[in-house]
Amino acid sequence: MLLKTVTSSGFGSTYSMGIVKLKKGREKSLRHRHPWIYSGAIETVDSAPEMGGLVTVLGSRGEFLARGYYNENSRIPVRVLEYDEEVEIDADWWRAKISAAIDARAVLSADAGTDAYRLVNSEADQLPGLVADRYGEVIVVQFRTAGADRMRDTIVKALTEELEPRTVIERSDTASRAREGLAPSTGVLQGDELEEAEILENGRRFGVDFTGGQKTGFYLDQRGNRRHVAAFASGCRVLDAFAYTGAFAINALAQGAQSATIVDSSAVALRMAEENIARNDIDTSKVEFVQADVFELLRTYRTEGRRYDMVVLDPPKFALSRHQLDKAMRGYKDVNMLAMQLLEPGGILAT
Repeated sequence: MLLKTVTSSGFGSTYSMGIVKLKKGREKSLRHRHPWIYSGAIETVDSAPEMGGLVTVLGSRGEFLARGYYNENSRIPVRVLEYDEEVEIDADWWRAKISAAIDARAVLSADAGTDAYRLVNSEADQLPGLVADRYGEVIVVQFRTAGADRMRDTIVKALTEELEPRTVIERSDTASRAREGLAPSTGVLQGDELEEAEILENGRRFGVDFTGGQKTGFYLDQRGNRRHVAAFASGCRVLDAFAYTGAFAINALAQGAQSATIVDSSAVALRMAEENIARNDIDTSKVEFVQADVFELLRTYRTEGRRYDMVVLDPPKFALSRHQLDKAMRGYKDVNMLAMQLLEPGGILAT
């Protein structure tokens, strides 16, 4: 196959698209539309592009399979973007994919009680390495891979044209960037300098720290879980462990929980939890804030005989790699066992 010369604003003026050929028998996952190609599946790389540049992926017999972007520094050298040989991957392609992702969240954008949610979710939206979250008038983006990072200007322009945000903030400080050979990158990309904002989720108000907060500032992926758990909370004494800024407890209290103990190891997170309690006009006499190691505190509470009608566990990931799996499983077993021992008969564990 001849190398293809392409003109594209996103990938430079002109470049030769590299060619990745797979080993015999390693095409199956790609034919099933899995978007990752691991280094062990690759037979040869011809005319390898710059980090994050485009490649055509061929099967072992030379047949076209896909196009994606390439990074020889990664254990996943190719992340697939397109399976149609006739489709060009240019700035218009990225704009169309971003627009489709935003359209897919139409039901969320129409929800008057929520103005914070994920707009673009990486491979789930056929945009590997790109995450974009909406927080009211603010968009927070993460470029987790070299290919997404290479297209940052096109991506920011597309998001701005679609949504007209007040501010676009970058929080590309994930571990995945280091694995891609990229340095962390954070800051305002467009619009006003902004460190914090207030959002609305499930009709509740929360502050978001864009500079020091976890994830892109808030755990947006737990929105539905917070709503579901709160539906069981009326009249309950609630223990919210690994609480971060208190969103589970606040939803529970707003649905009639009798009281809430909010536990986190971070003083900063607990201070924001206190602010969030005030934002939602919740009676502070119903709330106890505890800065502590959750494991140690649960053991102390067990010894003291403290009991709750509902315990919420939303721990961080205990396994950062496969080698830590056994230790992590023991950790998850222990924390759930301890939580169960604090429950009244008939109590609810949300984990």
